[in-house]
Amino acid sequence: MQTEFTRALGIEVPLICGAMYPCSNPELVAAVSAAGGIGIVQPLSLTYVHGYEFRAGLRFIRQLTDKPIGVNLIIEQSSKRYLERVHRWLDIALEEQVPLLVTALGNPRWVVERAAAAGVTVYHDVTARKWADKALDGGVDGLICVNNRAGGHAGELSPQQLLDELLPLGKPLICAGGIGDAPGFAAAMRAGYAGVQLGTRFIASRECSAHEDYKQAILQAGEDDIVLSEKITGVPVSLIATPAIRRMGLKAGPLAQWLLRGRRSRHWMRIFYSLQSIWKLKRASLQGMGYRDIFQAGKSAGEINRVEAAGDIVHEFAASLDKTG
Repeated sequence: MQTEFTRALGIEVPLICGAMYPCSNPELVAAVSAAGGIGIVQPLSLTYVHGYEFRAGLRFIRQLTDKPIGVNLIIEQSSKRYLERVHRWLDIALEEQVPLLVTALGNPRWVVERAAAAGVTVYHDVTARKWADKALDGGVDGLICVNNRAGGHAGELSPQQLLDELLPLGKPLICAGGIGDAPGFAAAMRAGYAGVQLGTRFIASRECSAHEDYKQAILQAGEDDIVLSEKITGVPVSLIATPAIRRMGLKAGPLAQWLLRGRRSRHWMRIFYSLQSIWKLKRASLQGMGYRDIFQAGKSAGEINRVEAAGDIVHEFAASLDKTG
């Protein structure tokens, strides 16, 4: 199936391997792109977790496949040092002729202005109409619609509710969250989405460098085992309800909640939580239960029952489109 999304990028299958910290290792990104979808590089994962200098990491992926890849940029106004790093990542991505940028958490206008001059496509993560309107004001080409079934920072609306809200905007929409099998993918495409973004499904793949404990936790989890915790980043994050998560609890303490409500203190609390989560999630992903079982996942875990090669996943999902027309 060709859509506005696939035609813009010259890919065969409207399927994205979403950027995942800490799970987006180069081999996984490359495998999805090589199979006809498109893998998205998560810069912190590439550099901090997997140890590549950013440009060298992009070039290594290019050695594994010559198919299109994307880069994720989180562009919120946080620390000056982090934003300088984001600007550098953007410079390198454009210099290395990456054809797709996926932005999140901020006004993408400055990214779009740089990308448009280089003929690069920009999609932006949104969870509701108000954020979509702002992203379109910034000039993005399409929207990643993060629903209430997603892993990581999930939205509040169902896939159908987001589609109903955003389809009238006239831009290509990508369904992000809750799809773990081929029939679900085909259903999302029939509903009117221009593509689907998967995360959890690709963690349970052979190419993903996540620890075997992490992959097995996904295979064993049902939808009801996915919970929202405020203890990781200060805002609700979708996690598997492992023993470590149950012991930790899901709600931020009274002091933390008070600080998170403050106009100025919220910013510093988010930085504090983020620094903790970067370290915790990295160690859990690489060391499994030997460290602590803190595993991000979406509700699609309930549909995943085996670890497969990433390319086989892409081909299986593509075949479901052939069957349904």
